Amino acid sequence: MIETLILQTAEENRQPEYFFGYMGIAFALIFANIGAAYGTAKSGVGICSMGVLKPDLIIKSVIPVIMAGILGIYGLIVAVILNGKIGSTYSRKQGYNHFCSGLCCGFSSLGAGIAIGIGGDAGVRALGQQDRIFVGMMLILIFAEALGLYGLIVALILAA
Repeated sequence: MIETLILQTAEENRQPEYFFGYMGIAFALIFANIGAAYGTAKSGVGICSMGVLKPDLIIKSVIPVIMAGILGIYGLIVAVILNGKIGSTYSRKQGYNHFCSGLCCGFSSLGAGIAIGIGGDAGVRALGQQDRIFVGMMLILIFAEALGLYGLIVALILAA
């Protein structure tokens, strides 16, 4: 009888929906911030390299770092929204949706951070040599940032 009671209690305490919901929150925040950190670091190296030759262009070259930082905000937005949706009546379907939502935002932001970092580094170095490259660099960065924005949009749809 005691074994049956222990097994029954253990079955009631297993709630994978909460695990998956909180893992979605963690993945959204972790991977988005890894992407933001990579984009910031990689672009920052290019800014430092370019700043040695043309220090007057440093402020103009900070745009990739700002765009990479926005990716971390995407992860924070999704994490806060998902955390607000977890309550006492939380189904497995919601848990799986929130897990996929976090993965979608996190991995999209990670990919966008890598693209911003590589494109920003090359763009900033090229900007140090040729001023007319600025518009092309901005277009590359905007399309790279759009990858993270797509992930945010899909994550918000999944979280609804």
